[in-house]
Amino acid sequence: MRSIVALLCLSGLLASEARADEGMWLFSNLPLKRLKDSHGFEPPPGWAEHLRSAAVRFNNGGSGSFISPDGLIMTNHHVGADTLAKISNSTKDYYKDGFLARSHGDEVKAPDLELNALVGIRDVTTEVLGEVKAGMSDVDAGAAKRKAMARLEKEATDRNGLRNDVVTLYQGGRYHLYTYKTYTDVRLVFAPEFAIAFFGGDPDNFEYPRYDLDVCFFRAYENGKPARVQHWLKWSAAGARDGELVFVAGHPGRTDRLNTIASLEFLRDLGLPFQLGYLKDREAFLLEYARKGAEEARQAQEELFGYQNSRKARVGGLAGLQTRSFMERKAAAETELRDWVKANSSSVSADTLMAWDRIAEAQKTAAKNLKAQATYERAHAFESTYFRIARILVRLADESAKPNAERLEEYRDSARKSLELRLFSPAPIYPGFEEARLAHSLADWKKVMPEDPLIEKVLAGRTPAEAARAMVAATRLADPRERRQIAAGGKKAIEESRDPFIKLALLTDPAARAARKIEDEIEGIEAANYALIARALFARSGDSVYPDATFTLRLAYGIVKGYAQNGKAIPPFTNIAGAFEHASVHGDEPPYRLPESWVKAKDHGGLKLATPLNFVSTADIIGGNSGSPVVNRANEVVGLIFDGNIQSLVLDFGFDEEQARAVSVDSRALIEALRSVYHADTLVGEILGESSH
Repeated sequence: MRSIVALLCLSGLLASEARADEGMWLFSNLPLKRLKDSHGFEPPPGWAEHLRSAAVRFNNGGSGSFISPDGLIMTNHHVGADTLAKISNSTKDYYKDGFLARSHGDEVKAPDLELNALVGIRDVTTEVLGEVKAGMSDVDAGAAKRKAMARLEKEATDRNGLRNDVVTLYQGGRYHLYTYKTYTDVRLVFAPEFAIAFFGGDPDNFEYPRYDLDVCFFRAYENGKPARVQHWLKWSAAGARDGELVFVAGHPGRTDRLNTIASLEFLRDLGLPFQLGYLKDREAFLLEYARKGAEEARQAQEELFGYQNSRKARVGGLAGLQTRSFMERKAAAETELRDWVKANSSSVSADTLMAWDRIAEAQKTAAKNLKAQATYERAHAFESTYFRIARILVRLADESAKPNAERLEEYRDSARKSLELRLFSPAPIYPGFEEARLAHSLADWKKVMPEDPLIEKVLAGRTPAEAARAMVAATRLADPRERRQIAAGGKKAIEESRDPFIKLALLTDPAARAARKIEDEIEGIEAANYALIARALFARSGDSVYPDATFTLRLAYGIVKGYAQNGKAIPPFTNIAGAFEHASVHGDEPPYRLPESWVKAKDHGGLKLATPLNFVSTADIIGGNSGSPVVNRANEVVGLIFDGNIQSLVLDFGFDEEQARAVSVDSRALIEALRSVYHADTLVGEILGESSH
């Protein structure tokens, strides 16, 4: 594809000064001079703090924002999809059919959704690195840093009673303590039908032009009442304009722009192909399961969307790494930095020159550990909600007996509330679906690791289907009360349990922990040596270098701007009329069939077809930014991030703004749909500040 190649030819310095509108910037280190020089914009006092405080992280993997003083939160339908699926059943499908609460009393509680609002950032680099003693190996240094991070988190939580996470930045060059206010009473307010939220389906995913209303509204509650928040974003009645400077406050998941050539080659040759094989296999399984009937399709739909989305994203990323010009530019940038280090040895640590070679050696270990890590620690062989619950219970008993600083990260005191929210969730579990998933993953295990001696221990002479059927029939872990009882009983309850999934978790946990230990050692080596490279970058470029994404809050900015593809100009905006035209071109057949509510609104003449629906901008975003607010210079909402175009899929590894675009829902379309299609006048009033409950 010409567009991918063109993008890659232009992108990809290892990690030099950010160019143009590049960057996922820390709120504690915003590019203020660059904004002023490039766009003539100087944020007024309090501007950044207000935007930062209004942003929200969805811990199931997305972003959002407060848009009213009564705790109303805006995000994407696909970010809320996990909750929509969990509160649905065979008679009411919120995921497919949508939902509107006419009053607070109608709002539906999410069973296990956690939202985090950032309230503080503190640099703790000195405290973390201070635990590393002279002469320590990289592996021992990694363990020392993890202990320091656990201690700092616990001390902060004991002091402020909030959630505190030590975040690793610049792959170990800096460490910041992020403090969050947490909301766990979160209720659904509105979701449109899936057919308009994901109009065009998988074929249009990561494409543009788009015609989607990918939105979901939730409300945060405290003490049984809507949360009163100080910082919330006002709405722009005018929406976005072509050429306008816009800002995105969100939580990009992960980028690998600082990675060395050796690391990128590992991803290109082994990591991404292995992941793609897995994703395609699971997608095919879910499609087959969904064909069994309407209820099976409902049970599988949210998970299927996730696999399809991940598969398409990784196909694009792999295509980037397979482009010779891109890798040549990465290699040239790496050589340039290494030459700078040689020429400026007095400015950097003596070990810096060896950093690239040590990272390369670590990739060899990662290659050997790849299958075991995926099979055991990521539980590709045991895909079942029952197994996930069983493993948490088994590890909770083991880890709770250890000092906090020596526990696995997710079992530290600072993460305990979040873990228990997931563990004791009342969300429904469907035995038939669980049986099918487990049988398929056990069978795939035999294909991936046919010589693994653990396979026969788990199957005990049974076929994968027979083993799955027996385990699902005998488990009691669907009942949250059973989980609480086992968790309260600690190791004794685990040892005495006859639940087949508890037994499976006990049997396979040594192999999983062994694979994780190797992974931790690899990360320790990488962190130590990327830290050396980061310090060299700081020495050469100062703080004009932004860190890779870490699913923590960042600010991106860019221009509302179209692009050219294959000689054709792609305008920045689509409109509601275009959605009906797009549906007609495709015969009004799924996934191009608009919901009946939209057809009726159009037929009755109430829907304003010229209303802008989606738009694109050059803002630097990646997965995890889904649900991020797009604001103008006045900090008013003009849009809602929900996707990137196909040319943006290589932004994991390098930036370009010639064709890569962030795709958003226009604020005007959101209001028009709520008014004319869903007749949600009370909700519109709250969003526009015209009324408040």
